[in-house]
Amino acid sequence: MKGNRRFLKSIIASSKSFDSQMPWTRGKTRRASIAARKATPALKRIA
Repeated sequence: MKGNRRFLKSIIASSKSFDSQMPWTRGKTRRASIAARKATPALKRIA
């Protein structure tokens, strides 16, 4: 079981150093990006 303990320690250490932002934590940046995307008018395709 020594290998299992070492594995668990590495998993716990990596989870503590997790620094990615989840979509719901980005707030202002995400809203600004969505607003900019919606602000540009879509080009009308003529067939």
